[in-house]
Amino acid sequence: MELKQGDLRLLETDLARRLLGSTELARVAYVAKDGTPRVFPVMFHWTGDELVFGTFAGSAKIAALRTRPAVALTIDTAGPPPEVLLLRGQATVTDVDGILPEYAAAHHHYYGPEQGARNIADVAQSGRKMVRVGLVPDWVGTLDFVSRFPAALS
Repeated sequence: MELKQGDLRLLETDLARRLLGSTELARVAYVAKDGTPRVFPVMFHWTGDELVFGTFAGSAKIAALRTRPAVALTIDTAGPPPEVLLLRGQATVTDVDGILPEYAAAHHHYYGPEQGARNIADVAQSGRKMVRVGLVPDWVGTLDFVSRFPAALS
């Protein structure tokens, strides 16, 4: 039985697992304070239930996410054929003392243990305050032209 777009069980597909474990950037869409749409790329950490990224306190996107927490997110490859994971839900925004563990995990995953440790040390030394943004998806979609839509390649 083919899963319909929106079904949370799509997180269990090979495509979703591969993209959630990849070093592709996530692109997060949200509505800014002035009501206009915005998108920003971000490294992320997947906990198995929640997509988490860290950012620094005081950024405009944090105020916007606190006011309007609805977000859409994509993790994708350029292809051909492209592979796309789409997530939607309500972002949770939490102030953090010190380095956000998921931020450190993302840096180690994307840059490797040595460079990741240097990156985290630089942030820790700066004394900047961090903010944790989490997304537990309430809608999941995939665009997989190999297994779900192979006719599109013909």
